This record gives sequence, structure tokens and C-alpha cells, in this order.
Amino acid sequence: MVRLSRATLSRVAPDARPLAEPRATGVVHLGIGAFHRAHQAVYTERAMAATGDDRWGICGASQRSTDVADRLRPQDCLYGVRAGEEARVVGSVREVLVPGDDLAARLSAPEAAVVTLTITEKAYRPDPRGAIGKLVAGLRARAAADAGPLTVISCDNLPGNGTILAGLVADLCEPPLLGWVAENATFPASMVDRIVPATTRADLDDMAARLGVTDLGAVVTEPFTQWVIEDRFAGDRPAWERAGALLVGDVRPYERMKLRLLNGSHSAIAYLSGAAHVSEAVGDPVFAGFLRRLMDDDLSPTLDGLEGFDLTRYKESLLARFANPGLRHRVAQIAMDGSQKLPQRLLDPARERLAGGHEPRWIALAVAGWMRYVTTARDLSDPLADRLRGDETASAAATVNRLMAIEEIFGADLPGDRVFRALVTDCLERLDAGGLPATLRALD
Repeated sequence: MVRLSRATLSRVAPDARPLAEPRATGVVHLGIGAFHRAHQAVYTERAMAATGDDRWGICGASQRSTDVADRLRPQDCLYGVRAGEEARVVGSVREVLVPGDDLAARLSAPEAAVVTLTITEKAYRPDPRGAIGKLVAGLRARAAADAGPLTVISCDNLPGNGTILAGLVADLCEPPLLGWVAENATFPASMVDRIVPATTRADLDDMAARLGVTDLGAVVTEPFTQWVIEDRFAGDRPAWERAGALLVGDVRPYERMKLRLLNGSHSAIAYLSGAAHVSEAVGDPVFAGFLRRLMDDDLSPTLDGLEGFDLTRYKESLLARFANPGLRHRVAQIAMDGSQKLPQRLLDPARERLAGGHEPRWIALAVAGWMRYVTTARDLSDPLADRLRGDETASAAATVNRLMAIEEIFGADLPGDRVFRALVTDCLERLDAGGLPATLRALD
């Protein structure tokens, strides 16, 4: 079977071909993985199709490897997205850079007006050689070229991601550049939501059968998608609202909702279920009941600012999305980098429940599951892995004491909270003694 490319696009059914063909590169994206290709790139193509404004092609930059470039460059950067039963070729990506390519030149081009990022939580650090450092180098080149204003949008799962990104950029800017950034760049917050599992060989075979061409860049996702963006742009931008994005004055309520309900539940699944895929975990009625209690009792009470939003319906939709067997969302993928994710997803809402005089026992159970996971995992993928691994034979109390002493995760307050420490220790003791089913029966 021939490879997908512009030369072979005629082999694809007309209703599965790209919706737009960009003539310019108005967006630069750092971290062009599967999520970006199934989310922001799709919104951008739909915005171009809705308006006829074809200036918003994407230059994607891989941060660590050449894998995505190796898959997309031979295909003229075309790739398929399957969402449910619909499969379509997306054409909004025009170029893929690899480490060593001149990213600064793309960031300083006058036609580029927007930068988006999906670099994962662990990349948000003031490292001159990392993604933030490369962004700053591009801003420096843009200032020198007097190339005009730039909007920089974080699409990673961090609360206040725009503020965090602006602060990290400022940390790496010399005074003249800092002044230019203050006058010419904005860093809106955003919240993104779409489940995008890692693509498998079976997914590639399925996409080839649907499209009639081989597609090594294909991604598989769910029909649901959401993008909420703070309406604070430095200059021109794609009309993303025409593609279904929500532009708001304050992203924070939506951000907390997604981080806590969806991502917090995902973490609980990753560290407690023992399943290979999310759908298998939620297929167990007992485990699904635990997720409901986690969302209803411990997480939902920490959410506000969502007047007019049907939170009950949203939670039911989450459980339905989790239960979708077509996604094959690997639990091991979710479990990665837990030390970077746990604070925003579960520990912050725990603090709020404790401050209100409540006992967040379902959060404590998820945290205990994480502690058992990092202590026993044979292949632990986490920036703090060396500090997380421990003695599997240690008592629950000793494990809790050791891990809660890691201030980067638990802060200076939670280790001293006797209620939370006791809840987590009790849950870990029960997990060690009788496993999850017995623990859930005891806590219910």
C-alpha cells in the first residue's frame, strides 16, 4: 500500500481529505506529539476551513527525538485522526523541526503570530537548554528582528499555566528582552481536554484500511474535545472559536474542573486499578463506584465559578469516556511522571477539603495507591524516581513518612497535617493487608 502524501491524497475519499490547505505558517508549536496533532492542530484546521483564512499553518518542533519528523516528513506532514468512527486526514501542519533545527528563525518570522506548547509538566523549568530556553531564544531573535507581537499559549495540564510560563520566560530574559516581552507578548492560560492514547500498530493498520494509504503518523482519539482559552492575545490569531473553542475571561474554574475530575480520576486509576487499560478499570462496577465517590465527595466540593455548567452531566460523561473500549488508553502511560502531576490533581483539593474541616479519604486512598506504586514499580518513569523507590518491606507508616518528606511533592504543610497523614497511612496499611476490594469495602 502506498504511503500517505500530497501526491497520493487523491486515493483518500474526498470526505476524508483535509478541510483546509494553509499557505503560510502562523503558528509554531513546541512538542508536536500525538495530543497536539489530535487537538490544537484539528482546531486550527477547522478554524481555517470555517473562515477561509489560510495563514495559520503549523510549524511543529520536536523537543527530544526525530520520531514524529520521521513519520510526518515523508507524508508532507499529512496524517490521519480517527475520532470514534470518523477518520480524516489533517493538513494544518506544514513543517516538523527536530532538535538542532533553527527554531529561533521560525519563532522570529513575521508571519508567526502564535506559539502553542505541549511539552509536559516536567519541562516547565528555567533550563536554558530546554523547551523554555528555546522559546526565550526565539523571543530574543524576534525582538532583534522587530517581527511584531506574539501570543504564547501553554496547553499543558498545569494550573495557571499561562502565569507559570510567563514567569519561567522572565527568569531567563535579560533586562532589555524582558522589557520587549512585557510590551509585545502575552501568555494566556488555557485548558485542553481530549483523551489521546499512544498509537499502536493495530491503530496504524486500521487507519490504512480506512484511508486506503499507509499512514505512520496516525493518531486515535475520542469524539469529545474541549479547549478553553483566556481571551488575551497580543495580536492576530486563528478564529479558534469558530472551531468550537471557548474564549473566556477566566480559565481557572474550567482548569480546576478538568485537572481534578478528569486528571485526578486518571491518576487514581493508574495507581489503584491494576488494569492495563482505563476501560478495563472502569468496567469493574466496584472501581467505578470508587471513582464516583472520589469525584462527588472529595473533588466536586472544591470547584466553584462554574455557574450554569452542568457538573453532574460532565462527571457522567467522564465515566462514559473512561469506559470506551475503543480508546485502549494504557494505564502505564497515565502513571508516568506522577510526582509532577499529583500536587495539582489530588493534593491541592485535599488541602482545600482539610481546610474546610473535611476528611478527604478517597483522595487519601489514591495517594496511598501512588505510594505503593512508586515503591514497588520495576520500571518507574518519573523525574524523581531515585528518591521515590524504597524498601518494599517497610511498614506503611515508614513509607508515608519517607515519601511525604519530599517537599517538591507534598509541600511543607501536608506532612504536618495529622489528619491527612493518618488517612494516607490507614489506606496504605489496608491496601498492603487486603488489597483494593477489601479497602473499598472498609472505607465505604
